[in-house]
Amino acid sequence: MQRTHAKTGVRSGFLCALLALTAAPAATAQEEVSDFEALRRQVEALMEKNREMDATIQRLEGEVGDARAEARAAQDLATPGAGLPLEVSAASQGEDALFSVPLGRANLQLLDISLDILTSSGWSTAPDSVLQDLQGGDHDPRKRGFTLQAVELSFAAAVDPYFDAEAHLVYNIDSEGESSFEIEEAFGTSRMLPFGLEERGLELEVGQFYTEFGRQNPRHAHSWQWLDQPVVLSRFFGEDGIRNPGARVGWLAPLPWYSQIDVGLQNSNGETMVSFLANQEVFDERPIGGRPFADVGVGSANDLVKLARWVNAFDLSDTTSTQLGFSFLHGPNATGDGGETFVYGGDLVAKWRPLRTDRGWPFVVFESEFLYREYQADDFAEFDLSDETLRDWGGYAQLLWGFVRGWSAGLRAEYASGEDPNVECDADAGSCARVSRATDPFRSRRLRLSPLLSFRPTDFSSIRLQYNYDQLKQAAFSGEGDAHSVWLGFEFSIGSHAAHAY
Repeated sequence: MQRTHAKTGVRSGFLCALLALTAAPAATAQEEVSDFEALRRQVEALMEKNREMDATIQRLEGEVGDARAEARAAQDLATPGAGLPLEVSAASQGEDALFSVPLGRANLQLLDISLDILTSSGWSTAPDSVLQDLQGGDHDPRKRGFTLQAVELSFAAAVDPYFDAEAHLVYNIDSEGESSFEIEEAFGTSRMLPFGLEERGLELEVGQFYTEFGRQNPRHAHSWQWLDQPVVLSRFFGEDGIRNPGARVGWLAPLPWYSQIDVGLQNSNGETMVSFLANQEVFDERPIGGRPFADVGVGSANDLVKLARWVNAFDLSDTTSTQLGFSFLHGPNATGDGGETFVYGGDLVAKWRPLRTDRGWPFVVFESEFLYREYQADDFAEFDLSDETLRDWGGYAQLLWGFVRGWSAGLRAEYASGEDPNVECDADAGSCARVSRATDPFRSRRLRLSPLLSFRPTDFSSIRLQYNYDQLKQAAFSGEGDAHSVWLGFEFSIGSHAAHAY
């Protein structure tokens, strides 16, 4: 501030001296007097502009000083161990919050709210009774005519300097016209951990969330490229994907390339844990291998589902990048106290995009994922059923080409199969017989090809046309032959939304 006033004084002195010279009796002619009068008015105008400039500089310096003070206060709040004040000013609470209200000593804020609507229509040569198993995902088009796949309401905000939080509430109408509402995800993610752990690349996630297995499972339905869930994921992880309450720790390794390791624990029971403890309802609808349900409780941490995932990303050139991931799950299953399940996965994605694009177009994305499951079923004395390991596998590969702004075309190929026979149990007779897995729609061999044409006018809407060719084993689908289906899907988004995953 003093430096500014000094500069102002020098300028003012110079201008005053100039005025004094104009007042000297240097000429007596009328023309010279007029010239000096014009010059004097110009000098006065310049002095007025100079005063306005000084005032502007002082105001800006004051704003900079206030901003620096707020930044220092925010930095103090973000320092581990410094503690949070009992009362925080309105400025630090975020005046731009969409909704903000005091809640005790804290301030509840909802900064990002969005609503996403997925709906589709179509037809299939397979009847609706077969489509229920053919389209295994809860958000898939699963009937002839119209389907409301999902209406998702999402909330996300920074809770405080230490945590972000988000919740995703989903409503849909199933193929029988029944409405359902569920909390798909609700969790907090660390922004800062004590003892400088965040500087070591650690991140904590706690709550109800999708398991970080592979590429497709953690995605919400509105971020799928195709209209339906891959067959192998519907088999291993059920209609809604694998998700449950738990905790996950992520570590960004200090390597020259992007490398992250995730480990986690989640509850192993419920309808979203099909390959693990599941529940009676799951086994009534789709028992794995036909095995009977044993109500196995959770006795220790060993009865939780354990996750491990390792992801590495590389830039192959200025226009091409790739990501390689490996995933692993282990936990108990519902066939008895000795039942265990192991799921292994590998995924690969490669992207090409030129240096100059038209809002992201053109591009080419290749994505592939493979899963393998060992379902170690325990013996079941009531039915004189011995222990056995059921092995299943499957995967998908898809190529998407964005050929012109807004338009994309793609092809996805899927395959799923397994080995070891099923069993069929008779409760009245108290015995089980071995049967071919070809009669099981969730273990028989499946092959699907799905061309796709997509038009996205903006990031907030899309129209997708998809054809499915399903090569089926007749015994598993009520004697039906190969199925041909056509689906037309629409997506509408309202409000803010996160960036799409890599």
